[in-house]
Amino acid sequence: MDKSKLIKIKCPRCGNAQTTYGRATTMVKCKGCNILLLKPKGGKAKIRAFIKHVFH
Repeated sequence: MDKSKLIKIKCPRCGNAQTTYGRATTMVKCKGCNILLLKPKGGKAKIRAFIKHVFH
């Protein structure tokens, strides 16, 4: 079983950082400015933010 990894992403607009799963099943919006950061794609999510760190 391939497990999803936690990733820390940074919003390109406001710089707010938050942690989410790399294979998220729901849309993730920035808590600071409310833009879309991550969109599910049936597997790995489409990331529209800067990846700061990947937790193993």
